[in-house]
Amino acid sequence: MTDASSRPVAPRRRRGVARRVLLGFSLAFIVLLGVIAIAAPVLSPYDPTTQNYEATLLPPGSDGHLLGTDDLGRDLFSRVLFGTRSALLVGTISVSIALGIGLLVGLAAGLGPRWLEEALMLLMDAVLSFPTILVAIAVVSVFGYGLSQVMVALGVVFSPLFARMVRAEARSIRTEGYVLSARALGVGRLRIITRHVLPNMAGRLIVQCSSTFALAIVVEAGLAYLGLGSQPPNPSWGLMLKDARNFALYASWVAIYPGLAIAVTVLSFNLLGDSLSDLLSPHRRR
Repeated sequence: MTDASSRPVAPRRRRGVARRVLLGFSLAFIVLLGVIAIAAPVLSPYDPTTQNYEATLLPPGSDGHLLGTDDLGRDLFSRVLFGTRSALLVGTISVSIALGIGLLVGLAAGLGPRWLEEALMLLMDAVLSFPTILVAIAVVSVFGYGLSQVMVALGVVFSPLFARMVRAEARSIRTEGYVLSARALGVGRLRIITRHVLPNMAGRLIVQCSSTFALAIVVEAGLAYLGLGSQPPNPSWGLMLKDARNFALYASWVAIYPGLAIAVTVLSFNLLGDSLSDLLSPHRRR
């Protein structure tokens, strides 16, 4: 007779296998995106900014254009490939800025005196109280339009997400026995942070980076669609959607492919974050 306590083991194992499969697929696709971004000049058959008014709005597969052309005769396949560079660059830089600010603010709030914690968290709450896209538009409007300004704006906007998480983790870790023992032995605060605090929150930081990366791509595409991000003729998925809005009804491919690129990329990073969250969370692995 089968012990009742052993019945849930098989479903848990299947869920664990499913999580690892999703993690593998998402990682493989993200690596593929990185390869495409690096090798875009080699992989693209045409210059993404070259216009050809004799080949406008060609359907996919026409005259050597795998995904067709846009209203200016530019090859969509080449523009989608080069758009990968903009998307990954925005995600990488904006998440790095947000992570750097969030770590500094979160550690100072979590390990510092009470008054400093309240002041810093009040500042972070003030940033979070406004819609993300609204704050990004305000920053870009002040410092000018362009990809560099968007990356800085998104880094500032997303920093409270990291700051609040780091602060909560730091407050929890600082009361652990090994941290208290290190303090009793006279270990410096910087060494405690680098040897004990940061390694123990690394898993959650990785998950947060993955989720924020996906969000950064979506917000940048929205800003580019509004004309506040990447400027013509630079290939950007959001900018391609903006250019396609007047032709999407009778030349749907000009909107389908950049939209699909955004959707699949964001889905991959979200799946990566969810899979890592499941795998790195102890109570979910039981």
